[in-house]
Amino acid sequence: MISDKTYKKIINFCNFTSEKSSKKCDESVSYAVNHEFGHIDQYSIYTPSCKIMQNETNLNNNNNNKYVRFKNTIIHRKLSGYDPCTENYAEEYYNRHDVQRAMHANVTGISYKWTACSDILLKNWKDSDDSMLSIYKKLIAAGLKIWVFSGDTDSVVPVTATRFSLSHLNLKIKTPWYPWYSGNQVGGWTEVYDGLTFATIRGAGHEVPLFQPKRAFILFQSFLTGKELPK
Repeated sequence: MISDKTYKKIINFCNFTSEKSSKKCDESVSYAVNHEFGHIDQYSIYTPSCKIMQNETNLNNNNNNKYVRFKNTIIHRKLSGYDPCTENYAEEYYNRHDVQRAMHANVTGISYKWTACSDILLKNWKDSDDSMLSIYKKLIAAGLKIWVFSGDTDSVVPVTATRFSLSHLNLKIKTPWYPWYSGNQVGGWTEVYDGLTFATIRGAGHEVPLFQPKRAFILFQSFLTGKELPK
């Protein structure tokens, strides 16, 4: 989604092992986001983004269109099988006073609106680890069954970054990389390690079950039964 020139700038100017970033790093990343990504849903890069028209007279005038990118995307079954604006509908619905009264929600009258992905939590959550890798090691040592999965059209938590992170665990490979199947179609790819299974889900964005419910079901079913994904 970005140019080679911008990619090289990010690699040169950004120190990804440091908690602080430089001005040149911030400028390079900002340029990529604001000028090269375009109006896409970064959580599902191959599907339409939420595009809200100001009024019907502007339908053919792209300069007057209003673009909105939401943090999550959800399926609907109308025309193309996908409505990227569904989160907007949900937020409007759950902020209605009659809906909140019916659900016995917001009885204290909080000062901010309900959102599907709240920044309030991010601002106030101070006790999280910088990396999940140490937690994975503890859970593996305790004998827990762990599956890590990624939709392969999500650019926010992309497959490449997840694979890069897991490689630092240096786990022994039990079953080498192979395609797994949903019916007669490739559902994704997987590799099984001692203590952890990694899987990708083909054609899925950030919320895997919402984009690929059948493939998500097979993934979950395999996890519960303790079986490897079907070949």
